[in-house]
Amino acid sequence: MPSLLFSRKKNIPKEDAGKNQGAILVLFALSILFFVLTEYFPSREAGNVKQKMIRASEIMAKAVDIIRECREEKGQVLDKSIDLNQTGIIGLEFSPITTSIGSLEAKRTTTNPNFAALIVFLLKEAKIKSGDTIAVGASSSFPALIVAVLSAAKAMSLQPVVINSLGASQWGANNPDFNWLDMQNCLLSAGIFDAKPIGLSLGGVGDEGKDMNPEGRSLLIDEIRESGVFFLDEPDLKRNVEARMRLYQEKAGESKIKVFINIGGSWPNMGEDPEILKLRPGLVKIRQFPKAEKRGVLFAMAALNIPVIHLLYIKGLIDRYGLSWDPVPLPQPRKGKIYQLAGKRQASFLFLAAAYFLLVIIVMVFRHKLGRR
Repeated sequence: MPSLLFSRKKNIPKEDAGKNQGAILVLFALSILFFVLTEYFPSREAGNVKQKMIRASEIMAKAVDIIRECREEKGQVLDKSIDLNQTGIIGLEFSPITTSIGSLEAKRTTTNPNFAALIVFLLKEAKIKSGDTIAVGASSSFPALIVAVLSAAKAMSLQPVVINSLGASQWGANNPDFNWLDMQNCLLSAGIFDAKPIGLSLGGVGDEGKDMNPEGRSLLIDEIRESGVFFLDEPDLKRNVEARMRLYQEKAGESKIKVFINIGGSWPNMGEDPEILKLRPGLVKIRQFPKAEKRGVLFAMAALNIPVIHLLYIKGLIDRYGLSWDPVPLPQPRKGKIYQLAGKRQASFLFLAAAYFLLVIIVMVFRHKLGRR
């Protein structure tokens, strides 16, 4: 028996041996090619993402400067004990257009220009590309996040269609003499952004500002009408959501909405079902849907298989993505852990390449052993 096995080793047909060697060489060549491609292209993509993240944060930093200058030109003195970084984007504790309580630290945290970098990363995770149309539903409670989203959209050459509610919680854009419309007009005049909102609402309870001072509510109604922007005034949640969805789709035109970004906790965007409270901030996966009459725009978009980015619960957002809580001074663009996220995809590709390379070696060894039998 040993001699028979030995003789089989010696009598391998030259044609089969050539095939084995050829197959091994092909596998080896493919493995090298695969490894080079997975190392080169992911690093190139990671570099592109990082550059857009940096660009977005630079745009946001400039936009905040414009808002501060505009506010000072209106003769409004910044309270250094409240607005620690002198951004000009922090509002008041109480005002006629205040809708609810809010965290001063959370509002200051969102003025970090690296939030715009985070939005770029989240949009890239949602597979958004240059030229895509994105829908934004924004409460004026977080004006800095609105600036961050618009900065990311500009850096990525996206087409944002935005609906804003003007009522705001404490420390948001709740200054009657310098609300979100004033900030927006400053940015439009300076040429920082060119995307005007497609719809405006009062916000607050029932999206009718029922929790505002009557004087403040009347002020905002007048400003909305003077703006010429479509006034969303519907106290029934289901009809309000339907009106917003129609408006988004109408303004998007032939372009499909590729992602929905929710900023803050406005009633029509969030809806009335407690299920909304279970959503993590950031790019979210939604598997359970409330009934239609309790469903906000966020769920309505997700039901159409449109990715959703949920920007609420600021502490959870920064813990998840490595931003700083209430930093003084504000981090500069290019600096911060947030930019390390761009390399995560590269690492996963390199792991895949290594696994493939190992598999090829195993196949080579196995085929060699077969060839020796």
